[in-house]
Amino acid sequence: MALRYIREIGDPILYKKAKQVEKIDEHILMILEDMAETMYNADGVGLAANQIGILRRLVVVDVGEGLIELINPEIILEEGEQIGVEGCLSVPNVTGEVIRPAKVRVKLKNHLIWQKQ
Repeated sequence: MALRYIREIGDPILYKKAKQVEKIDEHILMILEDMAETMYNADGVGLAANQIGILRRLVVVDVGEGLIELINPEIILEEGEQIGVEGCLSVPNVTGEVIRPAKVRVKLKNHLIWQKQ
């Protein structure tokens, strides 16, 4: 595992569309491991691959209930609304109120279960 450089606001890669992961192989698993290590090292709760300069649809999240690795996530249902204060690892030292769905259903692939809802 390795720590990756977190791209900051203004970096063009943050504004580009990530590509779908076609094959889950050792390279993708290594990226997920690096993303998790980088996120934890930066005291974050979530990190997308483009934030470390990789244009693939990969996300890692840990909101205190253990690491979740998302491959090709797609939100298929949103319910309710909640407001909370959040920050972003790509926008250091800035927080603000954000409106989010209270509940989401996500379709994804991961290396343990190929397709899951």
